[in-house]
Amino acid sequence: MGTWLLPEDVADILPAEARRIEELRRALLDRYRSFGYELVMPPLAEFLDSLLSGSGSDLNLRTFKLVDQMSGRSLGVRADMTPQVTRIDAHLLNRAGVTRLCYCGSVLHTRAAGFMATREPLQIGAELYGYAGIEADIEIIRLALASVDAVGVRGARLDLGHAGIAQAILAADPAAAPHQEAFTGWLAGKDFAALEERLGGLMPETADALRRLPHLYGGAGVLARARAELPALPGVLSALDTLEQLFAALPNDRISVDLSDARDYHYHTGAVFAVYVDGWPDSIVRGGRYDNVGRAFGRPRPATGFTLDLRVLAGLLDPAPSAPAIRAPWSQDPELLRVVAELRAAGNIVVQSLPGHEDDQQEYAFDRELVLNERGWQVVVRR
Repeated sequence: MGTWLLPEDVADILPAEARRIEELRRALLDRYRSFGYELVMPPLAEFLDSLLSGSGSDLNLRTFKLVDQMSGRSLGVRADMTPQVTRIDAHLLNRAGVTRLCYCGSVLHTRAAGFMATREPLQIGAELYGYAGIEADIEIIRLALASVDAVGVRGARLDLGHAGIAQAILAADPAAAPHQEAFTGWLAGKDFAALEERLGGLMPETADALRRLPHLYGGAGVLARARAELPALPGVLSALDTLEQLFAALPNDRISVDLSDARDYHYHTGAVFAVYVDGWPDSIVRGGRYDNVGRAFGRPRPATGFTLDLRVLAGLLDPAPSAPAIRAPWSQDPELLRVVAELRAAGNIVVQSLPGHEDDQQEYAFDRELVLNERGWQVVVRR
């Protein structure tokens, strides 16, 4: 094995893709700032008990663990930044009112989350803390859609769901309640065989509701079907009311409902959503309400937010065109150096060709060059 080989599902990012990803990062963080979201930068690793607080077994399995040689305590390399941002809101900022935070950074997974996924996603997201009303859910979903639109991804579709539906159905059955995480995993994966195998020990109304959930998918009419087909439990009815309000507040031509999309239901507590586009087998944005996570840090604040992977987003766009640049000769002429500095300060890319390498193309499209004529150093358009 060559020393230059990387672990499976881990890859370098080369110049053209790196430039595209950095452009996306800047555009999205600027967009979040325009909505009032403040940037935070959590550490790459922290104590394991803090990193996994409020999360389920899935995050634990995805987290790399190591021992801190300074303290002897277990550390984790973050697999998700949301719990870290929740810790910052609850423990460090400790604000009484609404707090809007955003973030961007690499996370590391022990196993890739999907067939085409990397084990080192570049996660970016936004979180809104301190407001339990549906207005916060609407703002976060609008910001998620604005994220996709801002970077030029077209044809995005929004799937809405609600963690409370499956939770209420399972909690009402004593035989199902201790196994909520397993049942919601089968629902999310549309694993009908595994689901059917475990329905035998449940109450008939629970088994019937769980069989129906995977088929409650589609447009706004699904919500009316759900009211007719699912048990009239308070948690179910409240969740359907919330989804109807979201449908009324968001662009209906882009929305569908999936009442069995139960991934991370041990984590989420209310409305959940995902954004899909043609050409990618999984969601490109996932989010929702998760009011209980802050409890581990002493402040169970209402919370909702979303995350996406910049590497996935960059892969959905057309290859980035070469950046226009100015080629300049190598010289110690003070006047040339002054002109080059002024051009760079004005936002231009100016590359001084090293001796013997005047024709190297590199990553840039050299559409102009600096030449010396009777008026001094001038930028001339290359033909």
